[in-house]
Amino acid sequence: MSQQDILLETGTNELEIIEFFVNEKTEKGTRTHYFGVNVAKVLEVVEAPEGLDGSEAAAHPSFLGTIPLRDLILPVVDLSVWLNVKREKNVNEPIIVTEFNAMITGFLVSGVTQIHRVNWKDVEPPSKYVASMDTNCITGTVQINDRFVLMLDLEQMLADLDSSNRSQSGQVAVVSDERYRALVADDSTSVRELLRKNFSDANFEVTVVGDGLEAWDKLQAIKAKAHEEGQSPLYYLDAVVSDIEMPRMDGYTLTRKIKEDPVLKVLPVTLFSSLISKGVEHKGKAVKADAQVTKPEFHGLTEKVIDLIKRYKAEASV
Repeated sequence: MSQQDILLETGTNELEIIEFFVNEKTEKGTRTHYFGVNVAKVLEVVEAPEGLDGSEAAAHPSFLGTIPLRDLILPVVDLSVWLNVKREKNVNEPIIVTEFNAMITGFLVSGVTQIHRVNWKDVEPPSKYVASMDTNCITGTVQINDRFVLMLDLEQMLADLDSSNRSQSGQVAVVSDERYRALVADDSTSVRELLRKNFSDANFEVTVVGDGLEAWDKLQAIKAKAHEEGQSPLYYLDAVVSDIEMPRMDGYTLTRKIKEDPVLKVLPVTLFSSLISKGVEHKGKAVKADAQVTKPEFHGLTEKVIDLIKRYKAEASV
């Protein structure tokens, strides 16, 4: 399976998820937990070699070491350890090989079921309690047949495995000499807080929301206010920054709706996602995103947004 095998039109609010499971060993028997990730992050699924096990010397207890995979040395993580689930070990367990944040990582699971096409509107955000947890690893839930599949925040997991990377990401490379206003949409609790801090430190007034639909509702309110007061939306907001993968409405769909709106289309939109790479930049261009920045380049994001705002203002004054 490759990313190229999964073809979706951009901006339709659809995604393909690969469903997999982890079998938990309990006193009452085996309990199966079902999870899902975006197929766009998955390169392939391979069988785990025999003898793959963790080490007490590992930087994190979930790290199982590395295995050769053609021309790669693949780091492998035991997903059950990170989820604090006592996995029932078995033979021929699969490793899901992923690529995002410019990193290739393998995740050991109990099994893989199949690929499902779903609509983001059917992906419900996690409960407010779960979403507020610092260690939250669930970005949404979707019902498939008779079970609920939990959408995992693998970016959060890798950040936990490399806390030094997270601390460096919190630095701000540039500060605007003018006060700007930004609407930021991201479904990850930890990323939202980093974005809030980075943009605030860069001299922004920041409104942060958890998904594209919430951002769209905010924009509709701005549009109504602009109409009532006879102003441009740029009078109230300077930029929109959006993740791509989000429950209810994804970033591609949000961007398309903004750029197709005769009033809101003047707003500069920047997509900020671990999915962005040279191979998929055409998707952002197809929905007319003004800029695309790959996570976790937080430094580049604030600088890119400031430059974009300045360019928009310069063009508007001509």
